[in-house]
Amino acid sequence: MRTANLLAMAARYTFTRRGADLSSFLSLLSIAGIVLAITLLIVVLSVMNGFDREMRERILGLVPQLTVKSYQPIADWQQTLDLMEQHPQVNGAAPYIQFQGLLVYRTGIETALATGIDLGAERRLGVLQRAISTRHLEAFAGSPNGIILGVELARRLQATVGDRLSLIVPGPTRSAAGTRNHHVVISGLLDSGTELDQAAAFVHLGLAGKLLGRTAPPAVDGFHLQVSDLFAAQRIGWELLENLPAGFYANDWTFTHGNLYAAIQLSRNLIVVLLLSIIAIAAFNVVSSLVLVVIDKQADIAILRAQGATPGSITIIFLCQGLLIALLGTALGTLLGLGLSYGISDLVEGLESVLGIQFLTTDVYPVSRLPSDPRWQDILVINVVTITMCFFAAIYPARRAARLAPAEALRHE
Repeated sequence: MRTANLLAMAARYTFTRRGADLSSFLSLLSIAGIVLAITLLIVVLSVMNGFDREMRERILGLVPQLTVKSYQPIADWQQTLDLMEQHPQVNGAAPYIQFQGLLVYRTGIETALATGIDLGAERRLGVLQRAISTRHLEAFAGSPNGIILGVELARRLQATVGDRLSLIVPGPTRSAAGTRNHHVVISGLLDSGTELDQAAAFVHLGLAGKLLGRTAPPAVDGFHLQVSDLFAAQRIGWELLENLPAGFYANDWTFTHGNLYAAIQLSRNLIVVLLLSIIAIAAFNVVSSLVLVVIDKQADIAILRAQGATPGSITIIFLCQGLLIALLGTALGTLLGLGLSYGISDLVEGLESVLGIQFLTTDVYPVSRLPSDPRWQDILVINVVTITMCFFAAIYPARRAARLAPAEALRHE
């Protein structure tokens, strides 16, 4: 038999106009299983890739990738800053002072992790611009007593831009008399959509030094650095320490967010294994379906053999049917999976607005929006694996059909 005839025979067994045909029903059932498996795998992988992207680009783009600190406040810090910026893999560095404080507004009190920053140096790093509007940064630059709060922190205080707060900083003694109180004005809001919005507060470096009782220009606690290679931050830190005097130490992003990043990678790998098993089940469904099709089409197979069809031709028919099921299932599953992957963020936001609840909050999760990042290399691997598994799944039913004896099959008709 010619190849075109064999393909036509396989297509007729797979798709028929008679809705009650068992062969067509089993084929559609197998296709539905493959579509469901691929759709789930693409959507879940896209979401996990989205968390990975948000972790690398949003969270790790805002937090210091590398921090160089000293056990004692650094008075002559400009020379140290220039020395670190000479490293070829350091994109920029900025001094900082960090302290715990209490924010008081009307009857609301909230704790905050406040950071005194040099706005000019931070702008060269290009970090704050990702989460703070230019208008708010300009207002902060023009206000010596200005403060930038995370949006969630401001929401809990029920304060907004322009409101006047009290910033209380503990002094060197434990007594209430040792505390320092300073009035600050909210110049802007940090809206990163990450956990930083919960407790972050930024003031000018000079104000931070004044609150901590340091003489001007204030000694700083350390330096925030942005590096060219995120995963080489630890090595870069060690190289910097070799050129610095004793008393300095370095922390990179793996100290603060390494466990979260590792958990995302581990979860992604486990989900891939789990969902690939769903594809394996769908391929097993192809085996059982084609076996039933062979049983249902025994008379047709016997007639074809009686008309001169070889066992190889019969094998090709059912292998082609298995491939048709796999190709159609992967095509529909890929289209449906991509559609859901690109729209799942908006879909979840729509559900949140309808139900009046927020599924992801930054006080529990690292981001406030369900991310999605479909990657073509993942989709290609999924399609190739699915088609390959379905092809091998079709071998047993095809060989069984080829071994069918025509006389034995027609004797029961």
